[in-house]
Amino acid sequence: MSRFEDSVVVVTGAGRGIGLAIAARFLAEGARVVLADTQAGVLNDAATTLGVPQRVLAIACDVANPADAARLADETDRRFGPVSILVNNAGISPKHKGVKALIADMDEAEWRRVLDINLTGAFLCSKACLPHMKALSFGRIVNIASQAGRTRTDIAGAHYAASKAGMMGLTRVLATEGGKDGITANAIAPGRIETPMAAEAGAAVNAAYLERIPVGRLGTPDDIGAAAAFLASREAGFINGVTLDVNGGAFMI
Repeated sequence: MSRFEDSVVVVTGAGRGIGLAIAARFLAEGARVVLADTQAGVLNDAATTLGVPQRVLAIACDVANPADAARLADETDRRFGPVSILVNNAGISPKHKGVKALIADMDEAEWRRVLDINLTGAFLCSKACLPHMKALSFGRIVNIASQAGRTRTDIAGAHYAASKAGMMGLTRVLATEGGKDGITANAIAPGRIETPMAAEAGAAVNAAYLERIPVGRLGTPDDIGAAAAFLASREAGFINGVTLDVNGGAFMI
């Protein structure tokens, strides 16, 4: 498939897990893909794994830093061309010995860091990429939210749940403001996905969660990559401001 052969795609948090799978999907469909993450070593390993060096660019940055977010968009434009698709995937969900901190015990610095990366980072990267999309009269923003932002959660902390709920609100505003310029914005709310982040909760927690999933398995990063590619495609041009639940039926509305 070559749906994205003329596209420049930026994926944040692309060093591993869901972000890497999303990058791989766009790459497989012909895009030039920019991998953004905080650790240069992890990024370089990810780029090597993808194996198409002429269409992959790794940029180490902190999405919560306004200067880094601006540099990400500008360097992408300089090296590959203007950003046409942005996937805001970067996120953290701190655990303490595999368990979330309760609100009563949560450190304020941890709260702020999670909101800075998960939510403010998406805002900053979207803001930096929007002018490039407007110049093209086309753009797709896909925000990776979470089931934790849709309903109650026993696994994620309050900061993570709040950031992901905020991500869906941000998506609706981006969708409203960008539509006139040919830019759509949508969110994906993954359920339990087999990633290093999910593994931090422990095998017992994941086994218990599996019992709540009607399709009888945990999700894979590739499941999210497929959803992201669909929402970013031209075929999805009339889908705007939605949150797509990808959870095997564990949560339904």
